[in-house]
Amino acid sequence: MKIVNLLFITLFLTSILINITNALPPPSPPSAFCKKKCGSRCALKGPGSRCEGYCLMCCSKCNCVPSGTYGNLDECPCYRDMKSPKTGRSKCP
Repeated sequence: MKIVNLLFITLFLTSILINITNALPPPSPPSAFCKKKCGSRCALKGPGSRCEGYCLMCCSKCNCVPSGTYGNLDECPCYRDMKSPKTGRSKCP
């Protein structure tokens, strides 16, 4: 009887977890604006670098990317101020 109860509770909790994860909206794809700006920002890093992934993440939150391939962070304070909680370094290239 205890095994049946344990099995029922496990199935119940699993079904709740599945319903919660299905209710979350899928992440939206990066906008054309962000793809273009991050492509320019990370042009010197080469294809497949992490630069573009981090840049797209920052652009989607801030809606801006500084011009050029390095520096100019004052053009976009949100982009400049995103810091890694672990290291305190900038998240955005």
